[in-house]
Amino acid sequence: MTRHAAPWPVRLYGLGADLIAPLAYGSVSRKLRAQGADPSRLPERLGHATRPRPEGRLIWFHAASVGESLSVLGLIAHLGAQDPELSFLITSGTATSASILSGRLPPRTTHQFPPLDSRRAVTRFLDHWRPSAAVFVESELWPQMISLTAARNIPLALINARISDGSARNWGRLPATARHLMGSFRMIHCQDQRTADHLRALGLDHAKAGVNLKSLSGPLPHDAGELERMKAQVQDRPLWLAASTHPGEEDVVLAAHRAMLGRDPNALLILVPRHPERADAIEVQIAEAGMEGARRSTGMRITGQTRVYLADTLGEMGLWYALSPLTCLCGSFADVGGHNPFEPAHAGSAIVHGPLYVNFANAYAELAAQKAAIEVPDATALAGVLHHFLDDPCALDTLRARARAFAKAQDAGLDGFADGLSKALALG
Repeated sequence: MTRHAAPWPVRLYGLGADLIAPLAYGSVSRKLRAQGADPSRLPERLGHATRPRPEGRLIWFHAASVGESLSVLGLIAHLGAQDPELSFLITSGTATSASILSGRLPPRTTHQFPPLDSRRAVTRFLDHWRPSAAVFVESELWPQMISLTAARNIPLALINARISDGSARNWGRLPATARHLMGSFRMIHCQDQRTADHLRALGLDHAKAGVNLKSLSGPLPHDAGELERMKAQVQDRPLWLAASTHPGEEDVVLAAHRAMLGRDPNALLILVPRHPERADAIEVQIAEAGMEGARRSTGMRITGQTRVYLADTLGEMGLWYALSPLTCLCGSFADVGGHNPFEPAHAGSAIVHGPLYVNFANAYAELAAQKAAIEVPDATALAGVLHHFLDDPCALDTLRARARAFAKAQDAGLDGFADGLSKALALG
């Protein structure tokens, strides 16, 4: 692929990124320490590897955080099973993602924090890892990381690309810059047609919509022993889960649960905030709502008096989906774009959600077409749906079976996706 001179915005960005790299390193180091990262791993952000490079061909996957990282684990495992001589590196920028990935990495896979987007850090990173190919996930596009990788003739792919309407308008002001950077990718796979249309409008004719990679990641793992212990605490109480709540959404789910308690005083809500650091405020909110709460991070158990269980720990969402017969998937009552419906579906948890889910519009449309999920506008409607399904086990079992069928239908797409990626990156 012929590389043309970088447009002036890319050159200007590079100069600025190189100049502020020391300040940026100080900032990200403080953030990682506050998140509980191992201090010995902080130099990875400057491109200093803390693990040796394995022999042979190595495929580098770069993702932003937890969701993007988890979405590629199934793909990595599949590629590794197809070719046992391949090794893999996955980079992500948060301590949370590093912690969660540590127990879930497929064979022959290493995690590192990514280098800052400065020439020195990226060069140091590439000199050590010498990737045979690089795969960027979703919207994690760093100009110098892309340009310096492409300059070494390392094949690049962008998978599960997602660009909002606002980002597309911004790129549209600098179309030559967009074509220069994203033209480096031999394959641009988009998770929805909207993103493909945006990129093709910029002149990236090889951008194509395809399966959402998050649909292929399979069920989230959980501790089987802990699941049995939690079942013993819950017993046969009517149970529902509010998953990944954002500010303002606790008002909705607590109001719905209060209505549920008016009909069945034994009902139990497991509330999982998207960001556990908000748990102190949510704990106060539960008490102010007049409900007895218990908090997982402090070791509290579910008792007969518990009405809301605040599950404020990381890496246990698979446990809650496996435990709860019905999930209210949040991020859909607040304007954050919605969250991944494939995860509860794989666990066979029936899905209820709000009206705001632009990031997963195609998936929710498929769910609706298969009558595998129910959309509600507010707390009153949510309470009505909860009462109906938790009071009618047969109707709930039907909805759960539809969710499982929806998830299972996605599995067939992994072979084709992996084959397409392998061809694009000349891995065969």
